[in-house]
Amino acid sequence: MNDKPKLAAGREIAYAKINLALHVRERLPDGYHRIETIFAFCEDGDILTAEPSEELSLEIVGPFAADLGDAADNLVLRAARAVGATAALRLDKRLPVAAGIGGGSADAAAALRLLGRGDAAEIAAALGADVPACLGSRTMRGEGRGDQLEAIELPEIEGRPILLINPRRPLSTPAVFAGWDGVDRGALEDWRDGRNDLEEPALRLVPEIGLVLEALATADIARMSGSGATCFGLFSTDPARDELAARVASDYPDWWIFRSRLRAVRQS
Repeated sequence: MNDKPKLAAGREIAYAKINLALHVRERLPDGYHRIETIFAFCEDGDILTAEPSEELSLEIVGPFAADLGDAADNLVLRAARAVGATAALRLDKRLPVAAGIGGGSADAAAALRLLGRGDAAEIAAALGADVPACLGSRTMRGEGRGDQLEAIELPEIEGRPILLINPRRPLSTPAVFAGWDGVDRGALEDWRDGRNDLEEPALRLVPEIGLVLEALATADIARMSGSGATCFGLFSTDPARDELAARVASDYPDWWIFRSRLRAVRQS
């Protein structure tokens, strides 16, 4: 008899993650890095759906499905196995892979929210450093490896129009961190005065990031997210964002361009 829990049909968004700022403070003895960052999340992202089933399965579709490789090792399935649920899962992969915007971590977090069983926070921590932040998908300060989280409120960014651009060049997070020069440039206080300390090593690996930041120069604030290569621009109005998006799409038709808004999630 199959005693694994089954669930009703459902749908969950794997919200795209951005790092409003990311300060690398030191390289730890275990090879990881101590960081200070501000996580924020878009209203849109990959889409995960589930249908009741006696077996656990995952179908991957969407524009970036082919970039994920073997579905059997996908973080969505690892999250589902950890929960112990059976379902027919379908992932619409709309966000590029290895792009600094959550990706697999956001997908795994969406699976934990959708399946809704087990100790989700504990499972999230075991799946990856960004998964706990993606589980809440709200504005947070992250320290340590990015998994020591404190929910914060930044009303000045809630609902803010955002434009994400990626030159369609994947980047290895370990390779970018390995290229950090080891210089502690100071603590993260106000995100508006912050920086991304991974931008320089990422630029050495993918110089096109410089072109993306130049293209976003008219945004109110433009930075690289995470370990790249995706960069974001924040805008005051939708028309300003959309005008730049159209111009960049015309000038660089091969780039990935994604329009959204930042989520407004308040503490209950």
